[in-house]
Amino acid sequence: MQHRIVVLGAGYTGATAAGRLARRLHREDVTITLVNPEADFVERVRMHQLATGQDLRPRPLAEMLAGTGVELRLAKVTAVDADRKAVSVTGADGPAELAYDTLVYALGSGWNAGDVPGVAEHAHEIAGRPGARRLRERLAALDAGRPVVVVGGGLTGVEAATEIAEAYPDLDVSLVARGALGDWLSAGGRAHLRKVTDRLGIEVHENAAVTAVTEDAVATADGRSLPAAVTVWTTGFAVHPIARATSLETTGHGQIMVDATMRSRSHSDVYAIGDAALATGPGGKPLRMSCASGVPMAWQAADAIAARLTGSKVPRVSIRYYQQCVSLGRAEGLIQFVTADDRAVDRTLTGRTAALYKELVCKGAAWGVANPTLRMPSRRRRVASPRTQDRTDAKATAA
Repeated sequence: MQHRIVVLGAGYTGATAAGRLARRLHREDVTITLVNPEADFVERVRMHQLATGQDLRPRPLAEMLAGTGVELRLAKVTAVDADRKAVSVTGADGPAELAYDTLVYALGSGWNAGDVPGVAEHAHEIAGRPGARRLRERLAALDAGRPVVVVGGGLTGVEAATEIAEAYPDLDVSLVARGALGDWLSAGGRAHLRKVTDRLGIEVHENAAVTAVTEDAVATADGRSLPAAVTVWTTGFAVHPIARATSLETTGHGQIMVDATMRSRSHSDVYAIGDAALATGPGGKPLRMSCASGVPMAWQAADAIAARLTGSKVPRVSIRYYQQCVSLGRAEGLIQFVTADDRAVDRTLTGRTAALYKELVCKGAAWGVANPTLRMPSRRRRVASPRTQDRTDAKATAA
């Protein structure tokens, strides 16, 4: 009997995990099924580019996974029964059920409209390709001088505001931040960000909490009403709701609780990676929702699964951070170097060099999906007997 591995979601984490498992395990011993509703790999870190009229390179998953033996199943996941080890999906042929021996849950996150009145009805989002395309059409239809308000002072908001201001210099772009502009950056990083927003003509509203969004305005807690022909809401992400409806142990936000190998704390045959999982990094701090966290989590999970199935030593590699990469339009960027636990240090890279750096990081992330072992030599190992697997698991648990 082949060991059935089902991977849910083909974003950066899911596609990487599936490809890495295929290069670690012998094809005769396992089947690996990757479930995703779209045939293309979506570069989520480039959605602000798509929204401003730039055409992104198509990346068909079938081409990226060619020759690996991974079966791509185009379907939407509708439910997971972690006790029966079954996944319900709906594809072109209608509803179906997939049984698994090991599940890798990588459904990620989507737009978080929050509980602010009017956001869901009137705001745009760029958490995925459909939302970015809708915003693209809306921005292209605006007349000169029309106001665009980006709500959210984090990475997504900053990248969206600067990209829109650069692509549409005739629009009146503003950025609304709950705290100070770039308050997660070092002093040098904050100074450079302010320099770029000033140069692009972006009006920044700091320490402003948004209380409502209407069709043509954004209201703040201090009584202001900011005109908005378009509102872009970027204040955070919400994890996919399916996990919370299962018997898996999850947080209050719906993230699956995992150990250092990305294994579910409640179900030993389930692994969760990326935004869908709550894992800890250096200093016991939760890893933030990001590609920088998700890809190492995918490596960790794939290597742990392969080790347990083949009776090898289970690797434990600490996941740490090195930098935060921020694009500020196509010609400008900001690389903020950080400590292992993601705190800014007094070292940055700015300007055109930083923009090129960020572009290389984005290209490298997509390349890594198609090359999940980074082209390092990898031998496909045979699946061991259940008794050997149990001994390996016992040793890993004791460690």
